[in-house]
Amino acid sequence: MTTILNALVGFWLQPTPTKDERGLSQSTENAILLAGAIAIATIVVTAVTLYVRARMPEA
Repeated sequence: MTTILNALVGFWLQPTPTKDERGLSQSTENAILLAGAIAIATIVVTAVTLYVRARMPEA
Protein backbone atom coordinates (compact mmCIF):
# COMPACT_ATOMS: atom_id res chain seq x y z
CA MET A 1 0.00 0.00 0.00
CA THR A 2 2.83 2.39 0.84
CA THR A 3 4.48 1.77 -2.52
CA ILE A 4 1.32 2.67 -4.43
CA LEU A 5 0.83 5.78 -2.30
CA ASN A 6 4.46 6.83 -2.86
CA ALA A 7 4.07 6.33 -6.61
CA LEU A 8 0.89 8.41 -6.72
CA VAL A 9 2.38 11.25 -4.67
CA GLY A 10 5.53 11.18 -6.82
CA PHE A 11 3.44 11.31 -9.99
CA TRP A 12 1.39 14.26 -8.74
CA LEU A 13 4.41 16.21 -7.52
CA GLN A 14 6.63 15.78 -10.56
CA PRO A 15 6.92 18.95 -12.65
CA THR A 16 4.94 19.18 -15.84
CA PRO A 17 7.04 18.88 -19.00
CA THR A 18 7.75 22.22 -20.61
CA LYS A 19 6.73 22.85 -24.18
CA ASP A 20 9.60 23.19 -26.64
CA GLU A 21 9.26 26.74 -28.00
CA ARG A 22 12.08 26.48 -30.56
CA GLY A 23 9.98 25.03 -33.36
CA LEU A 24 8.68 28.21 -34.94
CA SER A 25 11.75 30.36 -34.34
CA GLN A 26 14.08 27.68 -35.75
CA SER A 27 11.93 27.34 -38.85
CA THR A 28 11.77 31.11 -39.23
CA GLU A 29 15.53 31.38 -38.93
CA ASN A 30 16.03 28.70 -41.58
CA ALA A 31 13.57 30.43 -43.92
CA ILE A 32 15.33 33.79 -43.51
CA LEU A 33 18.75 32.24 -44.13
CA LEU A 34 17.45 30.43 -47.21
CA ALA A 35 15.91 33.63 -48.59
CA GLY A 36 19.20 35.46 -48.00
CA ALA A 37 21.19 32.75 -49.77
CA ILE A 38 18.82 32.85 -52.74
CA ALA A 39 19.07 36.64 -52.91
CA ILE A 40 22.88 36.55 -52.87
CA ALA A 41 22.97 33.82 -55.52
CA THR A 42 20.61 35.86 -57.72
CA ILE A 43 22.79 38.96 -57.38
CA VAL A 44 25.96 37.03 -58.24
CA VAL A 45 24.41 35.31 -61.27
CA THR A 46 22.99 38.62 -62.53
CA ALA A 47 26.32 40.40 -62.09
CA VAL A 48 28.24 37.67 -63.93
CA THR A 49 25.67 37.58 -66.73
CA LEU A 50 25.82 41.35 -67.21
CA TYR A 51 29.63 41.30 -67.17
CA VAL A 52 29.85 38.52 -69.74
CA ARG A 53 27.27 40.13 -72.03
CA ALA A 54 29.12 43.45 -71.85
CA ARG A 55 32.43 41.81 -72.85
CA MET A 56 31.04 39.68 -75.71
CA PRO A 57 31.73 40.88 -79.22
CA GLU A 58 28.68 41.89 -81.17
CA ALA A 59 27.66 39.49 -83.90
